[in-house]
Amino acid sequence: MSVKKRVIRVIAVFFAFLCCAGILFSLAEVWPQPSENGRNVYGENTGLMIDYSHASDGYIMVKGPKTSKRLKLRIKYNDETLTYDLNGKGEYEVFPLQFGSGKYKIVLYRNVSGNKYSELDSFYVTADLKNEYAAFLCPNQYVNYTSQSPAVAKAHEICSGLETETGKFLAITGYIEKEGAFSYDYVRAVQVKGGDLPDIDACYSKKMGICQDLAAMVVCMLRVEGIPAKMVIGYADKNYHAWVLAEVDGKEIFYDPTAAINAISRVSTYIPERYY
Repeated sequence: MSVKKRVIRVIAVFFAFLCCAGILFSLAEVWPQPSENGRNVYGENTGLMIDYSHASDGYIMVKGPKTSKRLKLRIKYNDETLTYDLNGKGEYEVFPLQFGSGKYKIVLYRNVSGNKYSELDSFYVTADLKNEYAAFLCPNQYVNYTSQSPAVAKAHEICSGLETETGKFLAITGYIEKEGAFSYDYVRAVQVKGGDLPDIDACYSKKMGICQDLAAMVVCMLRVEGIPAKMVIGYADKNYHAWVLAEVDGKEIFYDPTAAINAISRVSTYIPERYY
């Protein structure tokens, strides 16, 4: 066997070894994927558990007690307050620290009767974010996806070979706007209830969704390509609505996927209320 062939064989064997050992990985797995590693955890007998090991990455993971009672989670930062529904399954959910570095107060409430809630527990988390966009590069309760989500694979597919954020942004929005690719789900719009969360996987598989589903899916696709993006909820004129703000090559770009697929009429004013 020639020296050249031996070298090629050695390289091939080494490459196969790396693959089997899991040392090589695809770019599809580079984006931040939340995990509770237990390094920094708060937990009391009230059932409130907070894993803040990744606070510097812009998120915390929280779970309450396993209960049939409704649970509310309130996150306070200076004058800002956001209230979330928390599952009663005793399972972790991801919540963003979207207001930046500083001290957050995390408060858990349990339903007593009707619309009345009592405070069960609270804890302060101090975050020193790695960068100002950390919270907008990973999944959370509102923009919920995993490495198995089909929208993630699609984002990597359509952005393959693209090197600039602008190029990736245009590829993703172009895919959404392609004629017949996605439509507005008028049935879900009528059936949706207060507190219902965006469903990225269903939106992608059905190729339709309401404004929050479409916005969350676009944000998902941008984030896994390394583009910081916010899902914004507020008002489009007088209608409650959701849209996207993305940081693309140093510029903030507004994008409304519902309007882009011609599912709403022309909007004069967008008024943001909260973002995730």
